[in-house]
Amino acid sequence: MRPSTRAALERAAELTRANQLVEAMRLGESAINQATDDEHPEIQQWLADHNDDFVGREG
Repeated sequence: MRPSTRAALERAAELTRANQLVEAMRLGESAINQATDDEHPEIQQWLADHNDDFVGREG
């Protein structure tokens, strides 16, 4: 996954934890929509691996 995509997903997690859900969704959706087909499985795995980042729980 490109560093810019990872950074966008990480920022979306930060925004979600800060209750800025609309902006988080906008950013995350944009990153996913700009991703190549090859990146989609990696993004899906990253989201599964980092779901606690979005709710502020420690793994």
